[in-house]
Amino acid sequence: MSYSVSLSKLLGSIGAKEGSKLSVESGGRTYKGTLMPHHDFSGDDIVILKMSSGYNIGIRVCDDSVIKVLEQPVRTDKKETAVEAKEGLPGITLISTGGTIASYVDYRTGAVHPALSASELVNAVPEIREMANISAKMLFSIFSENMNVEHWQKIAKAVEQEINGGADAVIIPHGTDTMGYTAAALSFMLGDVPKPVVLVGAQRSSDRPSSDASSNLTAAVRFCVKGNAAGVFVVMHDTPGDDSFAVHLGTRVRKMHTSRRDAFRSINAPPFARMDKEGNIKTAAAGRQITSDSAVARTDMERSTILLQYYPGMDPCLFEDMVMRSKGIVISGSGLGHVSEDMVPLIRKACDNGSVVVATSQCLGGRTNLNIYNTGRDMLSAGAVTVLDMLPETAYVKLMWALANSASADEAKKMMATPVAGEMSDRRTHDV
Repeated sequence: MSYSVSLSKLLGSIGAKEGSKLSVESGGRTYKGTLMPHHDFSGDDIVILKMSSGYNIGIRVCDDSVIKVLEQPVRTDKKETAVEAKEGLPGITLISTGGTIASYVDYRTGAVHPALSASELVNAVPEIREMANISAKMLFSIFSENMNVEHWQKIAKAVEQEINGGADAVIIPHGTDTMGYTAAALSFMLGDVPKPVVLVGAQRSSDRPSSDASSNLTAAVRFCVKGNAAGVFVVMHDTPGDDSFAVHLGTRVRKMHTSRRDAFRSINAPPFARMDKEGNIKTAAAGRQITSDSAVARTDMERSTILLQYYPGMDPCLFEDMVMRSKGIVISGSGLGHVSEDMVPLIRKACDNGSVVVATSQCLGGRTNLNIYNTGRDMLSAGAVTVLDMLPETAYVKLMWALANSASADEAKKMMATPVAGEMSDRRTHDV
C-alpha cells in the first residue's frame, strides 16, 4: 500500500522524504519527528513519525492538516572498513540470510533497513569482534517465509565451503518464522558436521528498546567460542529478559509464540544447553566433539513431499489428487497420530502407489503410537509409518531428504525410523 494521491502530492510539494524532520499539525495538535517509511500496515492517509523518545506514532492527515519540513536528512556514505584478525581468536563466518536480525537502525533517519552487507550487521555489535575473528558474507536477504528448498541447499553448500576453508564455526542470522525448518534441513544435509553451525534470529527489530537482536547474536558467538560442541543449533532468548539464552538442537526446536523474546522451545527434549549473559554454559547432554574433519553437504531433496494437518471431517476427496501426486506425505494426526477411518483408504492407495506416508502428532508433546486403537492399527495396515516423538515439520523436512538419498520407498522408511540428528527418541524424561 502507498500514500493516497493527495498525501503523496502534499509530501512531494514540500520536498518531504524519508529521514526529513517534519512538523505535522492535525486534529488540533502539533507533532514533530522524523518521517519514517510508509508500509503495508499503514492507511494511505497516515504518516509515521519517529519521535525524540524513540517511539513511532501514526498521524492521520486530513484536508486541514499542515505539514512543514523542518530539516532535510544529511546524506552519508557508508564505507566498509577492513578489520585485522586478532591472534589467538577462533575464526567464525557469519552467513546472513535476512530476517529481523539482519537489519540495522539508520540513526540519521531513525528507520530500520535491511543490512546491505553482512559486515554491517557485525559492525552493529562490535563487542563480538573481541571474542572471535568474524568474517561475514551476505548469501541473500529475504523474509523467512520466502525460504524454500533451494535456499536451504545454498546455505548448506555455503556452510560446507566455509568449514572446509578453515572456519571454526558458522553463524546464520535468519528470520524466526521458519527458522526451525531451516535448522532441521541443515541438520540432515550436513550430517556429522565437524564444527558448530548456529542459526540465530530476533523477535524485535533493532529500533525497539526491547530488541533482542544484538544479545542473541552475542550469545551465538559465545556458544561457538565456548560451547565445545559440533552440530546444528538454534540460539535464542530463554527468558523474557536478557539473563538467559537457550541452545536448541536444530531438529527439536519450534517457535511457540508470535512475538515473545523467549518464543523458541525445544520440543520433547530439554535444550541442548543454557547460557547466562556472561557466557557461562550448562549443557544438558554431551554433544559431538569438534574435529578437524571435512564437512560434507548432502543436499538432494525430494520436492514432491507434503505436510498435512488432520482435522475432524477431513474429506479425502479434497486431498486425493495432491496425495497421489506426492512421493512423500507427512500427516500431523490427532492424539497418538490418528486420522478418521475415512482417510485410511487414501493412505492405503498412496502406499500401494509407492509413496511413503508418515504419521506424526499435532499434540507436539509425546510419541506417536498407532498400535493402541483400531484406527491406528488400520493406518499401519494401510502402510503408514510412525516416527516416535519427531516434530511434524522436522518429519516433513527429513522425509524430503530421506526420499532423495535412498534407493527405494522401503529404504526411505528405514531412514525415517532411524535417528540421524537427534530428531527422535523413544525415551522420556519427567520434564518433557
